[in-house]
Amino acid sequence: MLKRTEYCGRLRTDHIGQTVVLNGWVNSYRDHGGLVFVDLRDREGLVQLVFDPESHPDVHKIARAVRCEWVIGAKGLVRPRGEGLENPRLATGKVEVLVEAVEIFNASKTPPFEVDTAAQVNEELRLQYRYIDLRRPSMLNRLAVRHRVTKIARDYYDANGFWEIETPMLGKSTPEGARDFLVPSRLYKGLFYALPQSPQLFKQILMVANTDRYFQIVRCFRDEDPRADRQAEFTQIDVEMSFVQAEDVMRMNEGVIARVFKEILGVEVTLPIREMTYRQAIDEYGIDRPDLRFEMKLKDISDIAQASQFQVFTGTVKKGGVVKGLCAVGGGLKYSRNDIEKTLTQYAADFGAKGLAWFKVGPNDAGDALELKSNIAKFFTADQQQDIIGRFGAADGDLILMVADSADVANKALAPLRVRLGKELGLYEPNRLEFVWVIDFPLLEWNSDEKRFDSLHHPFTSPVPEDLHKLETDPGNIRSQAYDLVVNGSEIGGGSVRIHDPQVQAKIFDLLNISRQQAQERFGFFLKALEYGTPPHGGIAFGLDRLVMLLTATDNIRDVIAFPKTQRGQCLLTEAPSEVDQKQLDELNLRVQKHLHQMEQEP
Repeated sequence: MLKRTEYCGRLRTDHIGQTVVLNGWVNSYRDHGGLVFVDLRDREGLVQLVFDPESHPDVHKIARAVRCEWVIGAKGLVRPRGEGLENPRLATGKVEVLVEAVEIFNASKTPPFEVDTAAQVNEELRLQYRYIDLRRPSMLNRLAVRHRVTKIARDYYDANGFWEIETPMLGKSTPEGARDFLVPSRLYKGLFYALPQSPQLFKQILMVANTDRYFQIVRCFRDEDPRADRQAEFTQIDVEMSFVQAEDVMRMNEGVIARVFKEILGVEVTLPIREMTYRQAIDEYGIDRPDLRFEMKLKDISDIAQASQFQVFTGTVKKGGVVKGLCAVGGGLKYSRNDIEKTLTQYAADFGAKGLAWFKVGPNDAGDALELKSNIAKFFTADQQQDIIGRFGAADGDLILMVADSADVANKALAPLRVRLGKELGLYEPNRLEFVWVIDFPLLEWNSDEKRFDSLHHPFTSPVPEDLHKLETDPGNIRSQAYDLVVNGSEIGGGSVRIHDPQVQAKIFDLLNISRQQAQERFGFFLKALEYGTPPHGGIAFGLDRLVMLLTATDNIRDVIAFPKTQRGQCLLTEAPSEVDQKQLDELNLRVQKHLHQMEQEP
């Protein structure tokens, strides 16, 4: 067997004059009647092979038989390509290999698509033949980046005194939030394990156990309804620390992110990363994960609007709503009235807005001041118009867009509109990276359907110490010791300081309408652990998939997972989920209820 001595993609001018053995897949071949050229590809890249009928006729004959995606070995002399024949698009473009021996390891059927053009192929076909799709250099690069990120993380945490500890894949179902994936037990009929949505309780118990600093690259599972940016199984970089406050967790873990971006992209992340409260993020950007690459802050003009003659605005404010908007720099020049009233208004409507009011900013007839121009400008006095222009810091050619509704609806509509406008108006450099910690999240949010509070993060998040007295009197205004790390409008990690006092934990369960009996049934093992000397502790989890998406500039989560599920949770490669043998069901004491359409087809 011709055993590899070098990777194809690593050959350079330093190798000229050396005899090498390469193994790989035939990317392309060109038969010129005399010389045959083959581009051989492995995971490191490709290089040109030359088969000369005069120097090696037997080898040349074999070369004329190979086809794309055949797996071969080739031995030959590395030589320069020659003046004018170099390929600047290839890292190996200055050299080629004159082949003196070749071995065909395996032929290949004609693939359903070519590797070079796979990006244009239907994604479902690519997922069905994932092993071919993964041969693409861009896909292999994403897997390489993923490997490097986990290697950097392991080295960083090891150097800082963390132990990598595995937590169970088969655990107890604790139904909170997303649905669990359940695993029936064969030995204990009628009982079930659950696959972990997170190692949350186990990593907290590890702190009780005095492991002090833990991390894990861990697989997690959530049986969620189809969503484009989610996977049923995903990976976290999971971390927990003892005897810490929120500041300690943030400072330690922003260090690993800085190292990842430095080593992968060559980007220096300024430390410490700046912080922004949840309230500021919502007020100024309408969302708790703001994109800070451009300004365009949201402004509340309810006080000005309620004094106007525009009844849509005055009526909204009178009912307790707000009039809130943004100023798009240069938007008055880019967008026509038709663009605003159809395209942008419809976009805002997609996120719940009932309408989108607008003003273009331009000089008045005298040319000595700016004024607002639109079909509703007549309802605002000259002074009110100047107040609005001043509130937004607007200039000639700008576009002011406003939503009149509840604060929640206004924020939910304006936040994505802001991001769209920032991109379309070119207000930021796409490759720029802006990091921010969002802190002081509300501990609880009111569930109006069930008339109770829900945890904004999870029920083990600790309140801010200054707000503990509000547990009894004002639970809706308690801040939590939670923190999310956001970059360019994407949350890449989040965590919190945990509750370590059993009495505080019991009060939180009360507020969540979880009875003492329910708490024991779901979390009894954890609550018992809290009673045996629990240190103050906190942690964080980074979404590895989202992090690699950001590092490799893709917006498709399936691009960064070797064998992903479709949006509907199917594995097209293995055809999972699938039926199982009746014998397996009998062993598990399970009976499958047939769907109506199956029963109708049976005789």
